[in-house]
Amino acid sequence: TGEASTMTQEEHKRVMKFTVDHVNHRIPVICNCGGNNTAKAIELSRYAESIGADGLLQVTPYYNKTSQAGLIRHFTAIADSVSIPSILYNVPSRTGVNIQPKTYQELSKHPLIAGCKEANGNVAAMTYTHALCGDDLAMGGKGVISVFANALPRPMHELCAYMLKNDVVSARKIMLEYIDLMDAFFYDVNPIPIKEAMNLMGMKAGPCRLPLIEMDESARERMINVMKRH
Repeated sequence: TGEASTMTQEEHKRVMKFTVDHVNHRIPVICNCGGNNTAKAIELSRYAESIGADGLLQVTPYYNKTSQAGLIRHFTAIADSVSIPSILYNVPSRTGVNIQPKTYQELSKHPLIAGCKEANGNVAAMTYTHALCGDDLAMGGKGVISVFANALPRPMHELCAYMLKNDVVSARKIMLEYIDLMDAFFYDVNPIPIKEAMNLMGMKAGPCRLPLIEMDESARERMINVMKRH
């Protein structure tokens, strides 16, 4: 959850190109190109592909929203415009629109719609989506697009690696060790706390742009105390 929505189009393109160039194919780069304007999302997606991005992240349209049929047409139009895969991003608490399991089923038929970042908090819906779309892992999960990993990538990598090997005991041990810190990174509106944590760790992430503001001071002190324990 970055701050792409506060960037100009030119800034957004510069950030994507800098990242792709700096990473230089060492790991895959997935560029956030989604939005509530299908034509603009297509333009950004084509640009990301042209600079060498490996994949795209496409959030559900916000504010103007759309129907489930509209979601299918929106995401299909974007996927049809490029030759690299897309991950759909479903976060109804932020966008006001929710991708339904049967909509996922239809979208999963597209060869370049590769997965979803599911943030609707509804485990039953995720189970139904899994039943409709099929997969060979618990709940269909193959990884995480993680807030926590911005500060501590290694533990999150290890947690995912254990889960992908079906070593639930080892994964649970990491989860329980860091659950207080995972919670602390949400003491204020995301991404305010994680950005503050990165600054405190010397990563120079800088301040948030309005309308996001500095972290509530009492919440900041509570987060610092949890960070010190780790």
